[in-house]
Amino acid sequence: MGWLFVAAFVLMLVAGACTSAEAALVRLSTAGARELSRAPGEPAEPLQIVLADAPRYLAFVLLTRAATEISAAVLVAAVLVEWLGISWQPFLITAVAMTLASYLLAGVIPRSIGRRYPVRVGSKAATVLRPVIRLLGPLLNAVGTALAPQSKGAGSSGSEEDLRGLVDLLEERQIIEPGERAMIHSVFELGDTIVREVMVPRTDMVFVERGKTLGQGLSLALRSGFSRIPVIGENLDDVIGIAYLKDVMTRIHEHPEGETVETVESIMRPATFAPDSKPVDDLLREMQARHVHLAIVIDEYGGTAGLVTIEDILEEIVGEITDEYDRERPPVEWLEDGVARVSARLPVEELEELFDVGIDAEDVETVGGLLAHLLGKVPIAGSEATVAGLRLTAENLTGRRNRIGTVRVQRVDGGSEPDGRDRTAKPLASETRNRAGQDAVDRAGNGVAVAGRPSE
Repeated sequence: MGWLFVAAFVLMLVAGACTSAEAALVRLSTAGARELSRAPGEPAEPLQIVLADAPRYLAFVLLTRAATEISAAVLVAAVLVEWLGISWQPFLITAVAMTLASYLLAGVIPRSIGRRYPVRVGSKAATVLRPVIRLLGPLLNAVGTALAPQSKGAGSSGSEEDLRGLVDLLEERQIIEPGERAMIHSVFELGDTIVREVMVPRTDMVFVERGKTLGQGLSLALRSGFSRIPVIGENLDDVIGIAYLKDVMTRIHEHPEGETVETVESIMRPATFAPDSKPVDDLLREMQARHVHLAIVIDEYGGTAGLVTIEDILEEIVGEITDEYDRERPPVEWLEDGVARVSARLPVEELEELFDVGIDAEDVETVGGLLAHLLGKVPIAGSEATVAGLRLTAENLTGRRNRIGTVRVQRVDGGSEPDGRDRTAKPLASETRNRAGQDAVDRAGNGVAVAGRPSE
């Protein structure tokens, strides 16, 4: 009777092979097998054929596994009954032994092997399964479909989890680069991202009032570096259109007299609006269909929450986008005695140490934030303010969103105590001004940051 134990053990190994084959076939897809077939020495053609009709093959694998496990249990029970007689003991021993065998030999271990080496296991399984299915024909197909009607979903490559697993597998086999894998995963995550997470916030937007002349709009566009600027009516929540720099330039070129007479309202284009809770992938398809580059984001109360551009969405996939104007600068560059060019991200504490002054400004941490606090809006190039005996002048724009990159800091006379510290200086709005008489233009940009590339 010992040969029955050997037969039961062999049947459990067959069940384990079925488990490995199932795990491998479920993980792979037709597209994945096509890519993997390019690797030298891989018998991927049978695997492609099996994966093309995966439900039928998976149904047979599941049927075979169930039949082998049950048959092994019957053989073990028959031997134990012969040895111990008909009582509860042989059946209890059979239940315990077969449970452990099914868990180890036909469960955890083979499934782990199938997931770790899906191509190798899947190819060998396909080599065996093809002639068996071809021989048994319609009978097994009908039985397998009846026993596992839902196996089609398991073998398809439509689920996101299967596709993610396939991408990881392709990277492990060095068919795709790690950067490509990260990009593909970013595409999957795009559907779970909402507009609020990628938009430029309202506090970083540049606006122009509807009554500003074309000349003022042109000056604001050139100084801010943005080619598309939202046009507002009564307040910042009343966005009535988008002013395009190329439309302003075209109008001024064709009618030079209109530079000081016509308003930006006359050349603005309709604005596109999107709720801040809208999925990013839906908005991207909508913007592509409508051929628009920029959309105004509105909150649940109908107010302006920010704006979003196609570049903002693409950055979620490919990462931060920079241009040829982005250069690394030192945080502090002394131009002459008492004059320095500092990074807009330089902490205010370091600025105080550099010029030995005390600056009374709460809720700001950087020099750029200090300048925006003094102006009451996000600065553009040329914006100027004075605090603690220091004149701060916004200089160049950096990055795709054209934020202030450096600030020129110059010590001015007056207001300092003998030790050089100005204990009484307060950030007064009356101390702020903008270079070259651009007060009217800057007032149109209440807050800053807009979409579009810098004009060239």
